[in-house]
Amino acid sequence: MEASSSLRFQVSRFSSFKIWLCLFLVLVLQNCSPALSDSPYLVGMGSYDITGPAADVNMMGYANAEQIASGIHFRLKARAFIVAEPNGKRVVFVNLDACMASQLVTIKVLERLKARYGDLYNENNVAISGIHTHAGPGGYLQYVVYIVTSLGFVRQSFDVIVNGIEQCIVEAHNNLHPGKIYVNKGDLLDASVNRSPSAYLNNPAEERGKYKYNVDKEMTLIKFVDDESGPIGSFNWFATHGTSMSRTNSLISGDNKGAAARFMEDWAEQNGIPKQAAHVNHDGLESSHMTSRLPRRVSPIIPEPNEITDDLVQLASSYEASGGRRLSSSSITKRIRSTQQNRPKFVSAFCQSNCGDVSPNVLGTFCIDTGLPCDFNHSTCNGKNELCYGRGPGYPDEFESTHIIGNRQFQKAVDLFSSASEEIQGKIDYRHTYLDFSKLEVNVRTSTGSQQVVKTCPAAMGFAFAAGTTDGPGAFDFKQGDVKGNPFWRLVRNLLKTPGKEQVECQAPKPILLDTGEMKEPYDWAPAILPIQIIRIGQLAILCVPGEFTTMAGRRLRDAVKAVLTSDNSGEFNNIHVVLAGLTNTYSQYITTFEEYEIQRYEGASTLYGPHTLSAYIQEFQKLATAMVANKEVPTNFQPPDMLDKQIGLLPGVVFDSTPPGVEFGDVSSDVPASSTFRKGSVVNATFYSACPRNDLLTDGTFALVEKLDGSNSWVPAYDDDDWSLRFKWSRPSKLSPRSFATLEWTVPGDAPSGVYRLRHFGASKPLIGSIKHFTGTSRAFAVR
Repeated sequence: MEASSSLRFQVSRFSSFKIWLCLFLVLVLQNCSPALSDSPYLVGMGSYDITGPAADVNMMGYANAEQIASGIHFRLKARAFIVAEPNGKRVVFVNLDACMASQLVTIKVLERLKARYGDLYNENNVAISGIHTHAGPGGYLQYVVYIVTSLGFVRQSFDVIVNGIEQCIVEAHNNLHPGKIYVNKGDLLDASVNRSPSAYLNNPAEERGKYKYNVDKEMTLIKFVDDESGPIGSFNWFATHGTSMSRTNSLISGDNKGAAARFMEDWAEQNGIPKQAAHVNHDGLESSHMTSRLPRRVSPIIPEPNEITDDLVQLASSYEASGGRRLSSSSITKRIRSTQQNRPKFVSAFCQSNCGDVSPNVLGTFCIDTGLPCDFNHSTCNGKNELCYGRGPGYPDEFESTHIIGNRQFQKAVDLFSSASEEIQGKIDYRHTYLDFSKLEVNVRTSTGSQQVVKTCPAAMGFAFAAGTTDGPGAFDFKQGDVKGNPFWRLVRNLLKTPGKEQVECQAPKPILLDTGEMKEPYDWAPAILPIQIIRIGQLAILCVPGEFTTMAGRRLRDAVKAVLTSDNSGEFNNIHVVLAGLTNTYSQYITTFEEYEIQRYEGASTLYGPHTLSAYIQEFQKLATAMVANKEVPTNFQPPDMLDKQIGLLPGVVFDSTPPGVEFGDVSSDVPASSTFRKGSVVNATFYSACPRNDLLTDGTFALVEKLDGSNSWVPAYDDDDWSLRFKWSRPSKLSPRSFATLEWTVPGDAPSGVYRLRHFGASKPLIGSIKHFTGTSRAFAVR
């Protein structure tokens, strides 16, 4: 009996022990796995340099053959986010500091991703979008009409973009960690105006009455928060053209959206984001509101400001220009970026939306000869369109206009970022298909309420296309709002391709200037096969469109898709936010409403596939949305062409570089004045004997550098050509000269530490025989008060 009782006691005690052990393990597991229970996604951010050739290459956007790159305002980046369900679907969105996405670029990026990751990333879940800067090198698209002014295909422009996109996706993939996403919205009222208000007014009055403004003023921002590091980035969508920089600018620039991204990433670095510091609050942000001063990118090892004394001025005067010297190519990038390698970085992208008729030149349009407002309907001055220009807020300084519009977007983004509280939750999903827009059947409603089947047309551009816009007017006697055409230009057109009767009737009332969809020599002039795509991240739906939707066209598309999504009885899409990502995956110019198309301003003349183009987009996006709600796949019967092997490039290569006898590459041609002292806001410049920047793009490096003397008699990097304050300008004494010069122009920022500085130039020269050689040289030193 006693033995049996003892056994029961031991069994009972062992059972109790197991119960307590199980409870303990449950508590431990609950406390050790907050990412599994609290964070529904894996999030990763990445960015990489895509700055193309800073010399000789025509810029993409204005189609101005005389706008040739000759330096860098600040560098261009590809920025990416990846959001993944831990064991489910994932999506990639890439934002480019480029005029637009390119079908050929997208094809080649997807090939690289497949080789690296298999089927993990593909055309269905990867979106590549452009900010629409008109100040980036061209020649990277595959259709003839988009590369005429760049003298055909420019392989160097193409390769740097493809490589940069791949690298930023790889970085985002490697950075995937458990995290949360938040969404926020708000109006930005002073960064956009409608540049074709007469066309907008042709939309139904009842429809226009639904909206307070004739452009979309709303910015939508998503905020990414890593469970361990805190905030790691943000992407936002807001409609305004990348045309603060004019058609005569020759410095590579991300324009207002690229500038906004620079400002926000600098601001995050200064505030200890993503690594939280003691001076930031619980959200990783300074509690005080933003100041208006310009952020700067500066090495973290720069010492605190010093008082300028006569001894420091004397010290500066003891450092003369170094003279040019050779470098090993591998030392350049390491020298510049080594101080900031392996630091977690904040990635911020300012994405494009339905910007088709939206300008950043908010002061209005004026005649440059009289100063009077331009004609309302045709944007002409005494009948001449080339005299009518929009004015930015910093007029007449385009750099200041770029800064102001960029800063306004940046400030709004910071406000939305700081106050974002709506967490994104729900599944990740996507739908994608290719369509032949040259002959797409579309069901449209007639004025009597019945249904009618119409078709889109092969691509064609109207006469008003050649008139340009008030952001960048065209030439000759073209004008916006032209529905008749001109007999002389019809004769010129017919030398290339005479449009047939069916095409003329299909495109009416557009008078056809270029029948690009039917021009096939030496290869296709315009696209026919286009991608459309919806990316869903919880209650956020991103409509990826391959062109520039006007304000009302974008509104109609968003509303149509939202109506389909919210018709689901499950309530899964009730709180959906729908944004439109313009210029995504490829480029097919403009999309106006039917009513705007009738007016035939620039946007209507550039709506390639005829008056029913928007109706076709709405119909096909509704199909994608319906399939998403029903959890069904969308078949595709088309694939876009890969015409890389057909590309023709007529831009001559660099033959060789030279300097005068007795002069080395990197020697100073015009130096900083001796024993000089500069105050904040003043401009310092020096000119060096240089070589063509096409010899080496110095990707993720720099052609220009400001160095500061530290306390131990060594020079440390302070500002580079990715900085707003430092401009790299390149020039030749004549068009065919093998000699060239690099001018470094530094506007001393208001918050630059006082001390001793100098300017340094990096470059690469090509001899007539032999390999490319890298070089550097410095100016004499100077003091900054």
